[in-house]
Amino acid sequence: MTSELLIDTDACYRQMEEKAHAYFETLSEQLREKTYINQLTNDIHLWKKNHVHSFPSLFFNRKRERYSRDYHRYIKYLHHTGKLENYLDRSISYIYMRDLGKALDSTKTQNRIQKSVNQLKNHLVNSLTETKMESYNLAGLFRWSQNEGVESSFIWLTDKLKTVRDQIPEGLNSDEAQRKLIKIIVGVVMHVLEEMDDEISPKDKSVRLDEAIRLGYSYGLTYPFIDDLLDSNILSPNEKIRYTNLIRSALTTGVVPDLDDWSGENKEFIQFVHAELRDAFEYIKSHQRLETTEVFYKDSYVFFQSQEVDRNKSMENQKLTNEEIYIPVILKSAASRLIVRSIISAPEDEGFESRTFYYGLYNQLADDFADMFEDEKTGSVTPYTYYLKYYRTRGDLINPFELYWTVISFLIHEVYQSDPKTCEVILNRAINGLKRFKRKWGTQKYEEIMGILTSEIQSFNGLIQKMVKKADDVDFFDKLLRDHMINHFRKERKEREDFIEMTRSIREKINNCLQLKSHKQVFLSNDHILDAVNYSLGDGGKRLRPIITWMMAVHCYHMDEADIFPLLRSLEYLHTASLIFDDLPSQDNASLRRGKQTLHEVYNVATAELSGLFLTQKAVEEQTTLQRFNSEKVLEMIHYSSGVITDMCRGQAMDLEEKDKISLEQLNKMCFYKTGIGFEASLIMPAILAGVDEEEKKALKKFAYHTGIAFQVKDDLLDHQGNTISLGKPTNLDVKNNKSTFVTVLGKEEAKRAMWEHYCLGLDALQEIPGNKAFLKHFLSYVVNRDN
Repeated sequence: MTSELLIDTDACYRQMEEKAHAYFETLSEQLREKTYINQLTNDIHLWKKNHVHSFPSLFFNRKRERYSRDYHRYIKYLHHTGKLENYLDRSISYIYMRDLGKALDSTKTQNRIQKSVNQLKNHLVNSLTETKMESYNLAGLFRWSQNEGVESSFIWLTDKLKTVRDQIPEGLNSDEAQRKLIKIIVGVVMHVLEEMDDEISPKDKSVRLDEAIRLGYSYGLTYPFIDDLLDSNILSPNEKIRYTNLIRSALTTGVVPDLDDWSGENKEFIQFVHAELRDAFEYIKSHQRLETTEVFYKDSYVFFQSQEVDRNKSMENQKLTNEEIYIPVILKSAASRLIVRSIISAPEDEGFESRTFYYGLYNQLADDFADMFEDEKTGSVTPYTYYLKYYRTRGDLINPFELYWTVISFLIHEVYQSDPKTCEVILNRAINGLKRFKRKWGTQKYEEIMGILTSEIQSFNGLIQKMVKKADDVDFFDKLLRDHMINHFRKERKEREDFIEMTRSIREKINNCLQLKSHKQVFLSNDHILDAVNYSLGDGGKRLRPIITWMMAVHCYHMDEADIFPLLRSLEYLHTASLIFDDLPSQDNASLRRGKQTLHEVYNVATAELSGLFLTQKAVEEQTTLQRFNSEKVLEMIHYSSGVITDMCRGQAMDLEEKDKISLEQLNKMCFYKTGIGFEASLIMPAILAGVDEEEKKALKKFAYHTGIAFQVKDDLLDHQGNTISLGKPTNLDVKNNKSTFVTVLGKEEAKRAMWEHYCLGLDALQEIPGNKAFLKHFLSYVVNRDN
């Protein structure tokens, strides 16, 4: 069955092309006549009075440069020098122009900007006094979602972002993909907030924000999974054609075609992408108002088609015209922001479409300038890369740097009617872009490229370069945040990789030292107990508890690795014993553990019971061999360990007794005794040996409490999902045994909220623990994000 076209795609594209041609002709004429130079020269001379200072300020400029790459120190610097408010004002003003398409001379817009500046300033200043200032973390975002009543959206989005991150293949920049996706989501949320009336009820606001987050994600997916994917070499040429046809069909008919048979090494990835984009497309469609539907399809098609035209240009084509270079750039840069208004079904905003259409080229040329060397390396055709390759042989080519300043003049004087605030913000941004480029690539390379791009405007360039050298207070919060986010993602990824590798390495060491050997004095002809114990201790366990202890002992307390192996064995023996008892027919009656048959299934119940008791006693014996430590500390640790065993027994007894629904308080207590107490022991036992003070032990216990409950909630959620192969144990066993779990007591969604609440409280406790806490932070992240 063939779907009908929703719009006349050719006519829509031609209409936008004609508008782009008219714009380009206007700019080309102004560039030829150099009218922009006189206008901007006057603008810069007025502008520099607020940005070029006397010699004594050079000291502060150098200090600012040192701080400007460190998010936390730079915010402190701006606050202490009294520059924070102006910094935020120009930053938010720019965002209102670029992302929201607003004119800065509007009283309403000015009031909105001031309100945003005050809110952001208060947030940043308050965060300066906190133990650790974090601008981007899951706990902070969850707290925000709680305040706004959109916890479900946060949890949904967190799951989605994790899935996308895990699915992005090599060849796509996962850090940049995450940043772009989050940026788009924030942009859509900003549009929705801007449309809200001040009198909106909290309930209605929550509904609108929930939709905005999901719409933002749905639109943002197009960047990594359409634009970036088609720009990469992951798909073969034939796959790209097929994939492009699928997208074009969806945009022109409103129906996402089936994937049918997709073979090859990309099959699984494309299946994931197709399913995710299909759901996103359907969600956007379902939230369209009748009067905005046609605009949505038109903007979407123009955006996609202009990207395709731009993408299919080749650097080897020596005859590309100026129109062929710039028209698709104008169209895609304008459509990418025009589409946001139609996605959220916003009513028509007077002047928005015109301002956004003209503004897009400025933003794209700035981005292409910043990325020109990376684009040159990958062979991407942009106005800058093409000009740099052919400017010697093609005298007709428009210089993109000159066009950039022509666009700036056009925006200031013809689009924004010479508004002083607009002129201030745009010139700040332009000079800041050159400063960042120079800092990134170095003075020599910067001057070399400027020599090529400004050979015909040397006098005007001289003025620009003076501003680049001398101008102050031209930086922007969104750039600082962008750099901080990229650094954050890179650091998180590196720490996550280190965490995975370190746990793998430690697990291997632990596995190599767990197996028990028969002693000569054993009087049985066949030592079934030892065989059974070693069966239970075999590969398959996560070894989380001894891994935590190893990290605390070796990394935090600087103990010798060889000295702590008895403690590592002790913890794993205790944990394995608890699992043996837990699986017995009289308790959970489980048939599978760690991906293999449970001990009582392989041997018998009596052997399992004796094996559990054997391991419990063996654990204590191991603790007594810690001869390299202070004997009083060892005795204190053994005393503590014995208490842990009794608490674990109490927790299991509670679990067996509670067959009906219990209160959340009782469930938390039971789960801590069953699970959290083991994590606590992993932290406290090496802490006792290290002789830390009571305050640190208290913080460690608090961290273990919330981590343990978060772990158990995640276990209950995974059990509810029913993936036996992934978990390595039977699923839905608690339901069969009529046991209370976080899912049965709270429901699935509330259980997820509880897990994230304990995650946040665990992070709070982490702030009270001295030393390097990267491992514990990633362990907590693993707890809530694990798949088994």
